[in-house]
Amino acid sequence: MDTLDARTWLTEHGDYLFRVARRQLHSDALAEDAVQDTLLAALSARERYAGDASPRTWLTAILRHKIVDAIRRQVREVDLPRDEDGDEAVDALFRADGHWAEPVRPWGNPEAEAELSQLRRALDDCADRLKPLMAQVFSLREAAGMETAEICKELGITPTNCWVLLHRARLFMRQCLELNGFAGTQA
Repeated sequence: MDTLDARTWLTEHGDYLFRVARRQLHSDALAEDAVQDTLLAALSARERYAGDASPRTWLTAILRHKIVDAIRRQVREVDLPRDEDGDEAVDALFRADGHWAEPVRPWGNPEAEAELSQLRRALDDCADRLKPLMAQVFSLREAAGMETAEICKELGITPTNCWVLLHRARLFMRQCLELNGFAGTQA
């Protein structure tokens, strides 16, 4: 079967790509769109695919760019109310006394949000430093939630090899996160 066939990509990697996108975008619809955009981009770029990486790794790299694009679109697209002509009705956001018509949503805890954002960046940076097979095992188990048997079948490795790779990945991730200032607290 041709490894550069969209149907094969969807069958073999679609669920994995969806789980990766869903984890980042927190929306099934946005994740589906990102996967679809990834497959279309891969189809148009398949002549440039050198085969240096596995198709899944190549598709995941494309997906990461599509996820960033989707997040940028979300930030740019603010859903303002419209008047009967379809123009933005900014005045509808305010009452006659100048106060908000709808209360502004609570911001939560900006400090905690910033720390969580830093943690996510550190996790991504650390995961990028894992060896490719170790990164795949770690991602499939921790991010995609796959069981050991599924991972072994997907990657063609033994359960023992899977557990060793997962153990080493976890140790590396812990050490890397600690070096980046995310040391756990001992109770």
